[in-house]
Amino acid sequence: MSGINRREWLALGLAAATLPVIPGAAEAAVLKYALNPVVIAPGVWTIYGLPEPITAKNGGAIANITIFDTSEGTVLIDAGPSHRYGEALKAKAVELTGKPVVRVYLTHYHTDHVLGATAFDSGTVSAGKTLTADLKTIGNDLTNAMYRVAGDWMRGTDVPQPGREVSEGVEAVGNRSFRLMPLAGHTSEDLCLYEESTGLLFPGDLVFLDRAATTPDAKIDTWRSSLERLKGIGHKLLVPGHGPVEPGARGIEQTQRWLDTIEAQIGDGFERGLDITELMAVPLPDWTNGIAVAKYEYARSVMHLMPGLEATRLPQTDRA
Repeated sequence: MSGINRREWLALGLAAATLPVIPGAAEAAVLKYALNPVVIAPGVWTIYGLPEPITAKNGGAIANITIFDTSEGTVLIDAGPSHRYGEALKAKAVELTGKPVVRVYLTHYHTDHVLGATAFDSGTVSAGKTLTADLKTIGNDLTNAMYRVAGDWMRGTDVPQPGREVSEGVEAVGNRSFRLMPLAGHTSEDLCLYEESTGLLFPGDLVFLDRAATTPDAKIDTWRSSLERLKGIGHKLLVPGHGPVEPGARGIEQTQRWLDTIEAQIGDGFERGLDITELMAVPLPDWTNGIAVAKYEYARSVMHLMPGLEATRLPQTDRA
């Protein structure tokens, strides 16, 4: 693959995922998402995302999506990367529950989580005020970036328009009760949910587990504060935005450690005068060897975080 410049890297960061891939056999074949729900609690299923970047082969199906059966209807946590995915998700959800989708909660604006919402009635699509505003402002850029990366998987996909605004508090949907917590740090707004009857905690992409966290829109200090709040929420199972569902706080702790590691390593390299290429080549510590796409996401984070270091640490000249 030919070299890619900094501007192109940052543009693709909008899609939260990958370098462009030349369309090939993946697009020539009939494109169909393989959704394999796994029971994580009675009447609750998670469809695991692939531990990969977004590519033209996987169609962007890299995020965890969860389906709830409630006495009122089906509830979804996130909607996937495309209209095609959303349609497949809707069919799978109805197959599992026998009930229509009555609520789709969007955790944040990254495309692997939200673009599938176009397959659902906007009145069911629920998002915080900031997320809804962000989709209006940058939604076209996000969607266009995904078309460039994922190609024909995206056919029919447009910018989601959430019809329900949510805020901090508790929402009952049939026999389920969802505590909504708008936090931030991974993006400008990261909606976390805690379902009280099952003890399931959904932190969105504030938590990655065994998969390196992405940072195209990160505010690291804010992210750390959000993770501290999540630590205080007792839960039976934590469902990260990416990675395995499990009890305990390993996902929170691992995400904290990843953020600390990359911030320290990038900051140290900056102070030593390394350029971007040299900094990308600095090895990660051994503990990251078991983290999927660690080298890839570290390289992207160098691109994402270096401008902030340059703005705050380089001498400012008087241009008056």
